[in-house]
Amino acid sequence: MGQKITRRTFTKAGAATTLGLAALGTARAAGANDRVRLGFIGVANRGGHLISAFLPHKDMEIVAVCDVSKPTLAGAAKRLDGKPATYGDFRKLIERNDVDAVVIATPDHWHAIQTIAACDAGKDVYVEKPLSITIREGRRMVEAARRNRRVVQVGTHMRSIPLYDELAGLIASGKVGKVTVSRTFRLSNMYPSGIGRSRPSDPPADLDWDMWLGPRPERPYQDNITPYKFRWWQLYSSQAANWGIHFIDLIRWMTGETAPASVCAMGGRFAVDDDRTIPDTMQATFEFASGRLAVFGQYEACGNPALPKPGDVELRGTQGTVYLRYLGGRRFEIVPERGGQFQDRRPRMEPMTADDTGGDPTVAHARNFLDCIKSRQLPKADVEIGHRSTAFSLLANISLATRSRLEWDAEKEQFTNSEAANALLHYEYRKPWKLE
Repeated sequence: MGQKITRRTFTKAGAATTLGLAALGTARAAGANDRVRLGFIGVANRGGHLISAFLPHKDMEIVAVCDVSKPTLAGAAKRLDGKPATYGDFRKLIERNDVDAVVIATPDHWHAIQTIAACDAGKDVYVEKPLSITIREGRRMVEAARRNRRVVQVGTHMRSIPLYDELAGLIASGKVGKVTVSRTFRLSNMYPSGIGRSRPSDPPADLDWDMWLGPRPERPYQDNITPYKFRWWQLYSSQAANWGIHFIDLIRWMTGETAPASVCAMGGRFAVDDDRTIPDTMQATFEFASGRLAVFGQYEACGNPALPKPGDVELRGTQGTVYLRYLGGRRFEIVPERGGQFQDRRPRMEPMTADDTGGDPTVAHARNFLDCIKSRQLPKADVEIGHRSTAFSLLANISLATRSRLEWDAEKEQFTNSEAANALLHYEYRKPWKLE
């Protein structure tokens, strides 16, 4: 008979693992009028979602918004009843003395420059995932947050789902034995035309294309790059970083790992005929010094389920296998292991299931950020956590680019067996942009 567990009984079964909190400075004085004043940089798509996630919190006020697209900017201002100031240049927003914190939802190649500038200006930051587009950028972002004693929350909002926190504690307690293999997949059948093919053209008159490109090389505008399809262009993003980081972060959280010892990725453009510069099919395997593997597959030419049970992450332990689901309803199921060759065939544990009935985790993630601005404690998805998880995706991309298995020194953040791979840890920004 399977065991249906509630949050109360689950907590008794094993304490949840929590991030040790560290003070980032003197807590803000609480009061009825103690409203956190926010500036939003990037208000299309995910930026719009984040506005929705912050609006329910009455102890904050959106005082400024910024976007390189004038129609997008006007739409955000109208949605907020025309109250916030509007900017096309993020630097003007960051200069404002009445902005306590910024929320960044720009394309990946902008995250480092904007986060570091905000931290150096004394602002706290909520920055969307992936944290950065290079590993060196990510480390600089951590350093900027620490030297300025800033709260930096990364948008891996699954960290704010209590059920997953409890599951991490259950796994840490040894309930499912040693997890030796974890698997997760990005699935979408984009065959045959994907993001399509498009010719270079003049940018729309109401788009600041040069500012959109920022530190990346100058190039002609193309309408299948912005506003969203940049996710399939290697210079601006990748699906390993866009989707992969969410589920790789869950694996890292559930297993307590901080970094792999080695990575090997394979893949390419095998079926989809479009302008993308990232693979339509890719698989990366990470090996850990602790003795386990993690597998991330990006399958965009076939979308059928890749796991034997509904779920987004599979964690295979010696006592039981966990199927953790986010898309389609937050829950997990643990299937008992049975002994194999030469072993006792009886089930090694009772089956378990649990569902999360909480609200929108992005709203909860925003709440945690606002609370930490006031308490000066580290948030649930602190910048170091975000950097570590983002690095997995970037390591996989570098392995694929160099067509090699790479050995990784996580302390030095260097490859030990490939100078070609080390050369891809960062790139030279287009002037006048600099990595501070």
